[in-house]
Parts: sequence; C-alpha cells; structure tokens
Amino acid sequence: MGTGNFNCIARPYRWLEYASFGPFLLRCRLAQLPAMRSARRALILGDGDGRFLAHLLQTNPELSADAVDSSRSMLETLDQRISNIGDSARRRVELHHADVLTWTAKGKYDLVVSHFFLDCFFEHQLDDLLVRIAPHLEKGARWVVSEFSIPAGGPAAHLSAVVVRLLYEFFGLITGLAVRDLPDYGRVMRDWGFYLGSEQDFLGGLLESQLWFLAG
Repeated sequence: MGTGNFNCIARPYRWLEYASFGPFLLRCRLAQLPAMRSARRALILGDGDGRFLAHLLQTNPELSADAVDSSRSMLETLDQRISNIGDSARRRVELHHADVLTWTAKGKYDLVVSHFFLDCFFEHQLDDLLVRIAPHLEKGARWVVSEFSIPAGGPAAHLSAVVVRLLYEFFGLITGLAVRDLPDYGRVMRDWGFYLGSEQDFLGGLLESQLWFLAG
C-alpha cells in the first residue's frame, strides 16, 4: 500500500500547512469552487481537516456529500469543523472511516474532489481506485484535483522537484507513506474517459488545481 497513517498530524495539520506554504494550499483547493455550485452529490476523498468541505457546504446549500478518509483523527477534525457550521450542514455529510481502495460506494455522484490525495498512491493503485469509483459517476461528472506538480522546464522546475522530494521524505518519516514519486494521475484520468476542462497554477507551477469532466 502507498498510503500512510496520518493520525499523528491531524491536529497540527493546518499549522504545518501554513508554516510551509502559507495560504496557497487553501487557495489551490478553493480555485474550482465556482464550478461546483451546481453539484448535488459529492464524493470527497481525503479532505484532511475539512476546511474545503466547509466552504463547499456553505456555498452550495443543496449538496450532500460522502467524505472518505483512512485517518480517524482527520475525520474527527473534519466532523468538528462541519458541525461548527450548523446542524443543517452536518446532516448533509456522511463520514466513512475507510481505505478508499477497499471502500464500496453506493449510489451516484456528479462530483468527486481529491485535494493533495492522489499523490499518496502508486500509479497502479490509482487505476484500482477508478475501478471502484467510475461505476458510481454520472455522465458528465466533474472531478476536482489539487496536487503538487513539477513543471516541465524553466527555473521553477528544479526547485519544485526539490520541494516534492522533501515532502515525500517528511511524510514518509512521519506517516510511513511508501510513495516517493508523483504518480501520473492525468494518464489514469484520461484512460478512464476524463478530459481536462480547466486548470490553474500556483507558486510557479508547484501547485495545480484542475477540473476534469467525465466524457459522455
């Protein structure tokens, strides 16, 4: 398995994020928010402490969501954050403490969101993930992805590669994450019938926010 145990960083996660990247990870997560306002049923994969989901529920009062995370501590933090919004928002979310590679979805989704999540898997595991999720997606479903990236060239490429390597070493040490290279999730998405609709870059291309659509 590529995923690690993120329980130990659930509480300080927000502050670790701000100390390393300031507001840019959150900006990246929220970049596609306007494109999600018409969604009605969402699958949220590994949202961490729930800051994104809180924004999504507040901007889309008609949406319900399944939130899946293998870290119980992260889910508890997310649960508290969503509960702080109010009972109405909390009733629209169902929490699932599970490994997404073995979790069984039910029903249909018109939106999938994965922020800094796909990079925790080996590429063949992403194919396994799509095997489980794709049958539960409506035609034209959107998949919003936020990820680290290494630009193809230019002065930012070397620095981005160093940052990504250090991040993998840190999370490998702290959580036991076995993955050490960014998977080509774009290849996996295209193989499963998705096409890239729009994207935004942050920090010279180190961070990317993408909106994918399921063809058909």
